[in-house]
Amino acid sequence: MKRALLLTITILLALHGFSQKNKPTTMKLNAGIVTKKLAESKAFYTNNLGFGVIFENDFYLLLHTPDGTTAISFLLPEHPSQQPIFQKPFNGQGMYLTIEVEDVDALYDVIKKKGLKITIELRDEPWGDRHFAITDPNGIGIDLVKYAPPVQE
Repeated sequence: MKRALLLTITILLALHGFSQKNKPTTMKLNAGIVTKKLAESKAFYTNNLGFGVIFENDFYLLLHTPDGTTAISFLLPEHPSQQPIFQKPFNGQGMYLTIEVEDVDALYDVIKKKGLKITIELRDEPWGDRHFAITDPNGIGIDLVKYAPPVQE
C-alpha cells in the first residue's frame, strides 16, 4: 500500500513538473485590425495617444504604446501576402480596446483640446474606475481608464 501511494505521488509530482515546463514563460498580445485605413489609424494613434511606429510598409503598420510595452497592428484587407484568415476587413463592430493610463484626467484634457469627439464623457464608475471613451477611425471604441478600487461607503 505504501509503495502504491509513493508511486502515485511520484507520478503526480513528475506530471506537475512536466506541465510546468511546458507552459510558455512569456507571452505578448498584439491586437491586429484588418482595415483599409492604415494612414488614418497611424495618424490617430500617434497624434492623439502618443503611440510610436515599430514597423510600416505599404500593407502593414505596427504601433506601440508610449511606454513601448504593448503593440497594435493594422493590415490591408485582401493582401495577397496573407492567408485567407487574415484577409477579411474588420466591419467596425464588436471590438473595443481598453488603455490603462496613470492620469486619466490629464489625458481627457489633452484629447478635448485636440478636438476629438468624446464617445463617453469622463466619469467615475461604482466599481471604482475613472474613465472616458473615444472611437478610432475604424469604429473601435477605446476606453481610457484609471483603475481604482471601489469606494466603500
